[in-house]
Amino acid sequence: MLTPLLVIISLILLLTFPSLSQPHILPLTAYKTPSTSLPRPPNKLHFHHNITLTVSLQVGTPPQNITMVLDTGSELSYLNCNLTRPHNLNLTQPFFNRTLSTTYATVPCDSPTCTNRTSDLTIPASCDPTRQVCHAMLSYADMSSAEGDLASDTFHVGNLDVSDTVFGCMVSGSSTNPVEDAKTNGLLGMNRGSLSFISQMGLRKFSYCISTGLNEPGVLLLGDDENVTAWLGLGYKVPLNYTPLVRISDPLPYYNRVAYTVQFKGIKVGDKILDLPESLLQPDHTGAGQTMVDSGTQFSILLGPAYTVLRSEFYNQTQHILRDLGEPDYTFAGVMDLCYRVPHNQTVLPDLPSVTLLFEGADMRVSGPDRLLYRVPGEKRENDTVYCFTFGNSDLLGAEAYIIGHHHQQNVWMEFDLEKSRMGLAPLECDLAVQKLGLSYK
Repeated sequence: MLTPLLVIISLILLLTFPSLSQPHILPLTAYKTPSTSLPRPPNKLHFHHNITLTVSLQVGTPPQNITMVLDTGSELSYLNCNLTRPHNLNLTQPFFNRTLSTTYATVPCDSPTCTNRTSDLTIPASCDPTRQVCHAMLSYADMSSAEGDLASDTFHVGNLDVSDTVFGCMVSGSSTNPVEDAKTNGLLGMNRGSLSFISQMGLRKFSYCISTGLNEPGVLLLGDDENVTAWLGLGYKVPLNYTPLVRISDPLPYYNRVAYTVQFKGIKVGDKILDLPESLLQPDHTGAGQTMVDSGTQFSILLGPAYTVLRSEFYNQTQHILRDLGEPDYTFAGVMDLCYRVPHNQTVLPDLPSVTLLFEGADMRVSGPDRLLYRVPGEKRENDTVYCFTFGNSDLLGAEAYIIGHHHQQNVWMEFDLEKSRMGLAPLECDLAVQKLGLSYK
């Protein structure tokens, strides 16, 4: 999970479960008011896209309103159980009060959950000998962390109550962006690990489609989507192309075994396939170089040698239509160093060559100036604004992997099929799908 930037996008959530004959449609909205001030309509969740995708649901008995980051790059979900915050913050989200929930329970040290099922966590769970409860510590690539008890409680998703859901009840930690973190109660882990929310719910498939507009809705579907086109009202089957989800059973020092990993095959800029050696696009003997699809990261990060080739080709193909920033030492968000000057009164950016990420059996085409360039908030050069190329260099981050962020997943139907161990992709106008559903947020 990486969370460098603030973007607001509202989503629509559709839930399906094996016990239900048809999906539940749950609107997801963008808002900045405290969750305690919102009414709870039956079978509805409030969703928005802040730094990453976030979902508002309820936890505990009686239910407490919470908001959690939706992260396919993390396993263990966690809630803020009174994490220490700077006193000058205007908190928009209260913490989860475990003392008010009659169904809350800590996980004891001798529980199999503590001793046997946490091997895929970055930092294994341990025993707090004083209280004899399982202790959890989480750390993320953006250098944030959280620490507390491993616990369980009932999660209320729509009209479904998921009892004994294991999560981290965090009481201490650090943050690189405390102002934004204060807007949520925690994180909803969605990867392939045994303790992820998807695994604990027993769901074998989920999908989503993120719109390109900052305030435009998208679609998230939890469960089977055999009849997804009927729900979206498109009148045709979404033509998914599938790429296998790669798994390596042996533990490797730089390999995340429970991430959604795909086989990277190459990159195209426009019609030109970049000259990248095959060995650069697959994990080495240490696991470095895997390709992960992560909704918790905004932009895509490439290994340094691949990024350098992509950067050079994109620059060569755009130098006659874009003006270079001309500051060799300038880097945005710590990883993006190809930036341009655009007149502040220029409302339409020029057509740009697309960047296509090639996977085994499926491609992800990133096109359009809004997906290829990002306007840096607050940055000005005389009468110009600053835009940066939306791919970053992992060497600047210190990461040893390719990370496909949610910005480049916009207007793509993304299906994660755990049962068949594959990921499906298809270009789709997400705004159109939401309009057909009649669930646009206003």
